[in-house]
Amino acid sequence: MSSIIQFLELKMSESKTNLAHKIYLYLAALFITSLVVSNLIFQKFFYWYPFDISIGGIRLFELSVGILPYPITFLVTDLISEIYGKKRATQVVIAGIFASFFSLLIILISDSVPALSSSPLDNKTFSKVFSLSGLAVLASMLAYLFAQFVDIKIYHFWKNLTKGKMLWLRNNFSTFSSQIIDTLTVISLLCLFQVLNWDSFWGLVISGIVFKIVIAFLDTPLLYLFVYLFRRKFNLKIGEEIKL
Repeated sequence: MSSIIQFLELKMSESKTNLAHKIYLYLAALFITSLVVSNLIFQKFFYWYPFDISIGGIRLFELSVGILPYPITFLVTDLISEIYGKKRATQVVIAGIFASFFSLLIILISDSVPALSSSPLDNKTFSKVFSLSGLAVLASMLAYLFAQFVDIKIYHFWKNLTKGKMLWLRNNFSTFSSQIIDTLTVISLLCLFQVLNWDSFWGLVISGIVFKIVIAFLDTPLLYLFVYLFRRKFNLKIGEEIKL
């Protein structure tokens, strides 16, 4: 009888491990997709005017659409850090870097290939849409690499300091710090590469930082919800991580 119980417990444990692996892969896919897409669509700008404020001639908020999927990457890394640990979060960041540079290689090759006369997009149009994506990927990757590792470091610093408690504190502190670093770095590099004008630097930086901080506040309840669901499903204690 005891051997049967042990066998059933082993099967249940294997089933939960497989489920944890699948969820980790889905989160990694969501992270990588959000990162790559944000680099490809950045040239379109949109506006959202909840306040009549102008900074450096740019109203708050005039933003690149590339900023829309980007906060998802920080939510996902915080969730992976909380549930799967620092090592797994770092692996996803490295995978994101590889995917971004691989997408850059594909864009460069595609841009160098001559278009047919019957092609819906000619060379000029394709280059106009994607030629700056290479610089965007390079600028984004330099900023992203620094910001994401800062995010993971700060997250785990507060997690260890609070012994797994005060989830809101480490989520917001890590995200605020990393988003400020990311925004300052990527806008600076895009201005240096002459993709953006220096006249719009502070307007874009402040708009980007404020927008990302607002999103960070809004995603905190989502992080609490997802962490609660994980802990309930996998019987995790506060501060406990899934070991894959």
